[in-house]
Amino acid sequence: MAMAPTIKVVLGSIAFGVFWVLAVFPAVPFMPIGRTAGSLLGAMLMVLFQVLTPDQAYESIDLPILGLLFGTMVVSVYLERADMFKYLGKLLSWKSKGPKDLLCRICLISAISSAFFTNDTSCVVLTEFVLKIARQQNLPPHPFLLALASSANIGSAATPIGNPQNLVIAVQSKIPFGKFLFGIVAAMLVGICVNALILLCMFWKVLSVQKDEEEPPMEVTPEEDVNSHRFSPATMSHLTSENSHDLNAYHESMNSHSLPSVSGHIDANTLRNRVFGSGDNEIFKDANGTKDVLENGSLQNNDEKVVSKTPSMNGFAKESSDLGLEDIDEKSAKWKLILWKIGVYVITVGMLVSFLAELNMSWTAITAAMALVVLDFKDARPCLEKVSYSLLVFFCGMFVTVEGFNRTGIPSAIWDFMEPYAEIDKVSGVAVLAIVIVVLSNLASNVPTVLLLGSRVAAAAATISPEKEKKAWLILAWVSTVAGNLSLLGSAANLIVCEQARRAQHCGYNLTFWAHLKFGVPSTIIVTAIGLTLIRA
Repeated sequence: MAMAPTIKVVLGSIAFGVFWVLAVFPAVPFMPIGRTAGSLLGAMLMVLFQVLTPDQAYESIDLPILGLLFGTMVVSVYLERADMFKYLGKLLSWKSKGPKDLLCRICLISAISSAFFTNDTSCVVLTEFVLKIARQQNLPPHPFLLALASSANIGSAATPIGNPQNLVIAVQSKIPFGKFLFGIVAAMLVGICVNALILLCMFWKVLSVQKDEEEPPMEVTPEEDVNSHRFSPATMSHLTSENSHDLNAYHESMNSHSLPSVSGHIDANTLRNRVFGSGDNEIFKDANGTKDVLENGSLQNNDEKVVSKTPSMNGFAKESSDLGLEDIDEKSAKWKLILWKIGVYVITVGMLVSFLAELNMSWTAITAAMALVVLDFKDARPCLEKVSYSLLVFFCGMFVTVEGFNRTGIPSAIWDFMEPYAEIDKVSGVAVLAIVIVVLSNLASNVPTVLLLGSRVAAAAATISPEKEKKAWLILAWVSTVAGNLSLLGSAANLIVCEQARRAQHCGYNLTFWAHLKFGVPSTIIVTAIGLTLIRA
């Protein structure tokens, strides 16, 4: 592609530079507007500077990628509600044989969950489980957090739905889900093992220290913590505003019950079987099965609903009958919940099978998401609110910005210079290409790197053979993903683990940039090199 006029090259470079600065440093002091707004700003400047026409900007937005991203996020939200990640967290400590065994489990579970539920989702949900286990066993969380983040990145490279850059590659390359998986899975499995060995070697002494005190066995996360600490796969918000309102109303009502009532008839111990409604109502049942309705956290006292303290055989029979009905209702609700969870898992497995059957991935993901909404049979707004729409907007702006930068001719000129040294059919060429991808992925982030290099690398490989073209796409997927382990800023998953660990209550930990870099550099180089030899076209 020939270079554009000088004025267009300069203005397009300025717009892309603004996008790059705000994408890499979202809280830069002179314009702390964040990544999403920075992406839209870059897109707007491309149109304003007439690097792109408005029609060209709209055409550059890849709807199949957005549809696939939206569908997988909705599925992840329902899997979280179905306690999939809670069960994965319990697997971490189930019959654990020590710190080294725990570290290997974290590597394996993080990799597998990231391959099918995205690396960001896995890191958001599993970070606090890892911190609690480390605290319970009196272990430093540092090696386990590194294992979680690095294994999530490596594992996500195996499938098109593992991370955003793989979504882009799968849609642009049109490589079927099954062929994508089988082309990289060997590199992923060996990479996970090598990554675990590196962690064991670096932290062998730390992991060999015996606990000072033996603590009684306990659950990784109590049920109360799970219910009150719902994570969003992409927004990392612990509670929505609606949930916070319900929670505050509940605490206020419970505080009011802890004090003696004016009439002396109502005792907090007689309130049981709390049921949440769809609005702000909460229902409590007393020992006779009667109901007190709390509107916005305020209790309506009714003397007619108080349990009579006068002994009566008829009253005893009625109470026993009502209690029996309550037990039936509880069992019915329990079975409905179990059946709903099974339905969620079946639909998710059906989505993965459809991917393997080479059906359209975007519409398959959207269909699975809508099937889960219908199965839930209630207002889907709370679940849809957990979707990271800011991420979808970021992608829209990024598509426009990268397309504008491509039209300046600068990326093509750089690739024309590099192409003779990055031939896909030579070992030296693959090494040069891998180095370029690693550097760009850490400087410009992995998704823009894929958008800038993908079509050019594939076109050069296609002149050799179709198999080489496919291998070029898989190499791009593998290297751009594993490159995220190089530094703390190289991957969103790293930043999620760092931020979640820092904010965790009672067991917070600050994972520093340099602590990550000491592990990230050798791990990235070794895992990337070994994986390149195992990728199959």
